[in-house]
Amino acid sequence: MGSELEFEKPINELKQKITDLKIFMDEKDIDLSGELSQLQERLNALEKQTYGNMTPWDRVQIAREFSRPTTLDYIPLLFKDFMECHGDRCFGDDAAIVGGVAWYHDRPVTIIGEQRGRDTKENIKRNFGMPHPEGYRKALRLMKQAEKFNRPIITFIDTKGAFPGSSAEERGQSEAIARNLYEMAWLSVPVISVVIGEGASGGALAIGVGNKILMLENSWYSVISPEGAAALLWKDSTKAERAAQTMKITGSDLKDLGIIDKLIPEVLGGAHHDPKKQAGLIDQTLKETLSDLDKLDREQLREQRLAKYRAIGDFGTFQPDNEGKSAFSYSE
Repeated sequence: MGSELEFEKPINELKQKITDLKIFMDEKDIDLSGELSQLQERLNALEKQTYGNMTPWDRVQIAREFSRPTTLDYIPLLFKDFMECHGDRCFGDDAAIVGGVAWYHDRPVTIIGEQRGRDTKENIKRNFGMPHPEGYRKALRLMKQAEKFNRPIITFIDTKGAFPGSSAEERGQSEAIARNLYEMAWLSVPVISVVIGEGASGGALAIGVGNKILMLENSWYSVISPEGAAALLWKDSTKAERAAQTMKITGSDLKDLGIIDKLIPEVLGGAHHDPKKQAGLIDQTLKETLSDLDKLDREQLREQRLAKYRAIGDFGTFQPDNEGKSAFSYSE
């Protein structure tokens, strides 16, 4: 269990009552199983109601839960014999992106994922999961290696965005992201991207140009964070909840818009409640998706990927209205 989220307080209070009642029964040797059963039924109903009616902001909070499984948590649960690779062969190694080679259902794959820390020390080491350009160049190096040896690429997206500091800009942050977008579009091996937490801006997309985009139910994926959008739209970052409600950043919304391909269900309350079971749900979808992509040859993989991204979005045409004011008409 991680930190208590506001909307989960009634659930946690009821769980505490159940725990206290069990302790009281043991200490006093009194049988209160009837009352305990009633409390458990109330808890089940409350969890079903609460987690079945979450707002986009609730899902953003779960995606940010500090105990939510990360890339390095999922790797040993999904893959065998992971061998991590380091460095971009140019400047250095970026701990905010981990990558390497492993076995997935008896076949070699390349794994690349963004990695945040569990505590202050690790967050400093991993720059709070915000990659520098050397991280993206390391990712690209591993992708090109995967293409050379015909290995599928699986990426895990979990970042607040690329690091915006001057040091990153000095080393070519924008160019590194743009280069990855270009190169990933033309890869001739299957590329599957999985949004496991936060997916913000080019920092996420730089390892997310995949043939298929999968997304966990309580993750979010957007060009900007809710706080950033609120600051731009209303000059007030505290209106992030309002922004999250209007931005269509949750998995169900993005699936409806055709931006992601599959929505992976989460265990009740979020992946952090049972990482092993959650890994099993990811594995099921990942295996099916990879099997589908195996039917395509190298040229078809490129064509499918390009067609996927060309089909995303609406295109606007400027047309003046009856009063001569600006107006746009939209068509897919």
